[in-house]
Amino acid sequence: MINRKRLIKLTQDLIRIDSQNPPGDERRIAVFVESYLKELGLKVKVYEFKPRRANVVAFLKGKGNRSLLLTPHLDTVPSGSSWKLNPFAAKIIGNRIYGLGATDCKCNLASLMEAINSIVEEGRVLPYNLIFAATADEESGSALGLIPLLNKGILKPDAAVVLDADDFQIITAQKGLMHVRVKIQGKKAHGAYPELGINAIDLAVKVISKMKEYKFSYQKNKYLKPPTVNIGTIKGGDKVNVVADWCEFELDFRFLPGANHKNLLSTLRSILKKYSRNFTIEINGIQKPYAISEGHPLVNYLKKALRYARITPKIRGSEGATVVTFFKEKGIPAIATGFGVSDCAHTADEYVGINNLYKGTLALENFLKIFQP
Repeated sequence: MINRKRLIKLTQDLIRIDSQNPPGDERRIAVFVESYLKELGLKVKVYEFKPRRANVVAFLKGKGNRSLLLTPHLDTVPSGSSWKLNPFAAKIIGNRIYGLGATDCKCNLASLMEAINSIVEEGRVLPYNLIFAATADEESGSALGLIPLLNKGILKPDAAVVLDADDFQIITAQKGLMHVRVKIQGKKAHGAYPELGINAIDLAVKVISKMKEYKFSYQKNKYLKPPTVNIGTIKGGDKVNVVADWCEFELDFRFLPGANHKNLLSTLRSILKKYSRNFTIEINGIQKPYAISEGHPLVNYLKKALRYARITPKIRGSEGATVVTFFKEKGIPAIATGFGVSDCAHTADEYVGINNLYKGTLALENFLKIFQP
């Protein structure tokens, strides 16, 4: 049985452990989680792919050879300077627990730990092997977390649920992303005689304008908005009275299932060629889009579990990037869900609702019990 008081205290304990990324140091919180799960009798191992960047992987033996992975993350974004409350105090005000990572995603971590605790206390043997993976570096791309855990074969589940979403949503579709840096070279000249030079900033502005105007072709998805491109950074030139002979900018592309990042690159390259012959494109990150059938057992069982906790299931798409896309590359069916507060992640005075935390944990425990791989 889910213990509400224990769940609240556990959530507070996790919030009070600083795991900001950057700078990136998950060891303290990993040791806490490791100790908690070992006391429950789980087989636990900590993996570090860089010193102090810790990932906790645990196993709860069930029946048969099939396995189900549940994975929240350990790190948070930096607190910044806008907080009115102490971000590590985990203060309770009304029905809310305030603190850095309360929504993203220590509420989900606490929920899973409490659900496992309840199942172990009950002596319940699940019809599959449960894999727990609380990962590092999610807020900076997962290069020290889920990605190497999957690539090295440490995690090889038959199905997965990513615990990193809000308001009990069931995420079945997600946009892909591509981050690129464009560098354009021009020709330096005196600012009084701009006609003698080639202004790289002028060229960049023209390219950016064309990219913003470009109409992307795409397959509509009822859970996702149309594709987007955002200009995240731009810099160039050396001095106000010198024609800028260099400019670089970064683009954030978000594209839908069915689209290919190579087509986006081709479009960008063709636009650049209209204005410059001296440019480079660097790809700084790619995550493929993802979609899973609404009729998949993961979705159906999670719907049942949410209804058990008197929550109306809501199937949604994710405009942002979560680690669910990394499972696609391994052919592992996956969905995402979670119990945080919508639009609260990465904000000052972040919080989680206690009632939703409790109801979400009830649903999660029920899902673990009824799921059939």
